[in-house]
Amino acid sequence: MKNRLARYFFHNYLPNEVMYGIIDKLLPPCINTENEDLDIDELVQWGIEIINRELANKRSV
Repeated sequence: MKNRLARYFFHNYLPNEVMYGIIDKLLPPCINTENEDLDIDELVQWGIEIINRELANKRSV
């Protein structure tokens, strides 16, 4: 359920360039790592950092 909510939020509320940044950063580690070895907290932190950076860039423009 949480996964579906996150996907809904990402696809409906984040601009495409932010989504592409998240995909570019998170997809390679997810593809190249076994599920048991993924650090979910680190992946979430990376996603948050990308969103915050992109939002900060939008505010400064």
